[in-house]
Amino acid sequence: MQKVFIAGCGYIGERVAQSYCESGAEVTCLVRSAEVGTRLEAAGFSTVVASLDDPATFPPLDLADRVLLYLAPPPGGGITDTRARNFIACISKTEKPAKLVYMSATSVYSRSGDGVVTEESPTAPDSAMGKRRLDAEAAFQEYGTATDVPIVILRVSGIYGPGRLPLMQITQGQPLLNEHESGPSNRIHADDLAAVTIAAAEQGIAGDIFNVSDGHPSSMTSYFNACADALGLPRQPQITLTEARLVMSPLMLSYVSQSQIVDNRRMLERLNVKLRYKELSAGLAASVPPDSCP
Repeated sequence: MQKVFIAGCGYIGERVAQSYCESGAEVTCLVRSAEVGTRLEAAGFSTVVASLDDPATFPPLDLADRVLLYLAPPPGGGITDTRARNFIACISKTEKPAKLVYMSATSVYSRSGDGVVTEESPTAPDSAMGKRRLDAEAAFQEYGTATDVPIVILRVSGIYGPGRLPLMQITQGQPLLNEHESGPSNRIHADDLAAVTIAAAEQGIAGDIFNVSDGHPSSMTSYFNACADALGLPRQPQITLTEARLVMSPLMLSYVSQSQIVDNRRMLERLNVKLRYKELSAGLAASVPPDSCP
């Protein structure tokens, strides 16, 4: 029986856990909330409740010959992923996993330049979040080198899916950048991301890095408009880039002004992934409850 350990079993982790369970694997989930742990236990998963921010809460972990998926996000500040480093310090004292997959993000690339981003593109993150992601990548790669554990990294673009649409921004009428000033951005449906994660665990080899996107970039403005249409809500107003610099948060401004296309060919070819939702329209149709529209 295949054994899987998921550290950070949240929105994507639960999808991955369910898929593994349906295939007959034994799945253990590390979560920080006792309430979530109880719910996952009731669903048939073994759970470990611990805080990645507090190594003292870690119980002994059985990782021997398991596939280890680290899906937890970095903490909210600084340029170091202390959670990832706390976890690595813990597992360094255990028997080695068979393989480790780390879910990183495309924010490790610079957002300041146009063009196509491949896995060979320079990692020069502009944001603190991107720097934390890159720090975690380095930490896991160092762990893999020291222990001979194969490390596979997924650099994931924006995630959307059921319960993961920008409903608040749309209903509040937060302004968007004018369509003609808004460059391409990239995304992946949650169900496809779960499938890619499993494919990486099964087929990825030591040192592999994969960009993860649906391969159909569109501007953030176009994405928000499509979400509003799918939800049956009014579209948000649009403003110029000059106006956006005055009223948008730095994080939102970085999202709406990015202008890159993430190349996903390596993911498709080497992991043999067949995406269910290559087109945004299909992904949104699968993400909106039928009774949510007027």
